[in-house]
Amino acid sequence: MKVGRIPYINCYPVYGAIDRGIASLAAELVDGVPTALNRQMASGALDVSVVSAVEYARNADRYLLVPNLAISCDGPVRSVALFSKRPASELDGRPVIVSRSSMTSAALVELLFEHVWHAQPHFVPGDAELSDLLDLDRDPHDARLVIGDAALLLTARRGAHERMSYRYVYDLGAEWKAWTGLPFVFAVWAAQRTSARDQALAACAALRASRDWGLDHLPDLARQAADVTGVAAATCLDYLSGLDYGLSYAHLAGLIEFLRRLVVAGRVPDGSLAFLPAA
Repeated sequence: MKVGRIPYINCYPVYGAIDRGIASLAAELVDGVPTALNRQMASGALDVSVVSAVEYARNADRYLLVPNLAISCDGPVRSVALFSKRPASELDGRPVIVSRSSMTSAALVELLFEHVWHAQPHFVPGDAELSDLLDLDRDPHDARLVIGDAALLLTARRGAHERMSYRYVYDLGAEWKAWTGLPFVFAVWAAQRTSARDQALAACAALRASRDWGLDHLPDLARQAADVTGVAAATCLDYLSGLDYGLSYAHLAGLIEFLRRLVVAGRVPDGSLAFLPAA
C-alpha cells in the first residue's frame, strides 16, 4: 500500500501519530504537494491519499471517499488567500498569479471572481519561492493566490502590521462562507476502487486514529509547526484549531454545493459521492 501525504502543516493532525509511531500504518507514505498527489492518484500510483476536492470530482468513477476525514473550514482558513494590490473587483483583465499546487483553491478563486467580485482577470499559473513571497514589495504582479504554509506566514505578517505592497488579502474560506453560508472542504481522503479492500480499510482506520490523537495534541503539533514555518506557536495553534478534520453533514453540504457550482460551470463532470465502507 502507498498512502499520499501533503507536507503542509495542516496535515500534521492527521499524520502526527503515525510519524511518532503511536498509530501504526502498514503502508509507505509518499509526500507531495496537492497537485502531485492528484496526478499520482489519477495514474493509480497511490492506493489512498489526501486529494483536492476537485480531483475527486474529476475522477469520482475511480475513487471512494474515506468517511469522516477531510480538511475543511467554516469561515477563515488562513492558509489559502488572494493577496492583491487593488480590490479584487478592480482586477478585470489584469494578470493574477494562481498557485499550481492546488486545483481546489484555483477553482474556488475563479468562482469567486465570477460570482462575488464580478471581474475577469487573466489567470497565470505560477509559484514563487517563499523567500520571494516574503519580499512582496518587489513583486511586479497585481495579485497572486498563495496557499499552504507560505500563505499562513504572509497572513501572520500582515496581522502583525508589517508593511506589504499587497494591501488587500482575501481569505478564500471566509469569502466562501460569506457567499454561501456553508463550510468549505479543501481536501478529502480517497481510496482507489481497485485497491485491496481490507488493506484500504486498515489504512483509513489508521489515518482516522492518528487524526484523533492529533486533535488531542494540537499544542504539540503547533510547536512543531512553528519550528518548521517560523510562525509563532500560538498562531499555529489558532490555525490548526480553526480547521475541521471530519466530514460532517454540514461540511458535506458545503462540498456538494462547491461541486454543484463546478458542474454548472462545466469544470467537472456531474456525478455522486461514493464512500469506502466505514469499518
